[in-house]
Amino acid sequence: MKKKIILGVLSLILFFSFLFFYYFKLNPDKELVEKKKDLELAEKENIELVDDRLESSNIIEDVSYSAKDTKENEYFLKAKEGTIDQNENNYIFLKSVNANINLKNYELIEISSDFGKYNINNYDTIFSKNVIITYLNNKITGDYLDFSWEKNLMIISKNVILENDKNFIKADVIEVNIKLKDIKIFMHEENKKVNIKLLN
Repeated sequence: MKKKIILGVLSLILFFSFLFFYYFKLNPDKELVEKKKDLELAEKENIELVDDRLESSNIIEDVSYSAKDTKENEYFLKAKEGTIDQNENNYIFLKSVNANINLKNYELIEISSDFGKYNINNYDTIFSKNVIITYLNNKITGDYLDFSWEKNLMIISKNVILENDKNFIKADVIEVNIKLKDIKIFMHEENKKVNIKLLN
């Protein structure tokens, strides 16, 4: 009776040992599945690493651009950081922007803003958030500035204030024609008036 029990137990141990050996050592499919999983994991990690590098490679630190026309007028722009637009690579999104417009026979115009969007083809720039423009004795603040180098035009809008030693003006839009040195101040709605305070 004891011999039968011992033989039965040995048979079971031998059977499970054979099964274990066959499944893990001789079964190539299991090994292939494990290798495939490892490969897929490595591939996924590599793709994520490449994506991260591509994303970070679009960021340019200490960006600067300059332009000069035939009449010696100059436009210089710099920013702490720029990111190339993925959809339209002629546009660059900017952070902490400063720009100078240096016109011949005219005072320097200085612009600063938190953000910007610059077109590298025609130098047109959109400045946004905390926009400050200074020229002569004027200071203009607003939330949005659309500057066109080709049209010599600055359009400042949203919470616009113009200050100098004589006036304090609140309006919806201030349009500055740089070439003609002409300023237009207006509201979007005809029934609203520009708010002007004369300073002593």
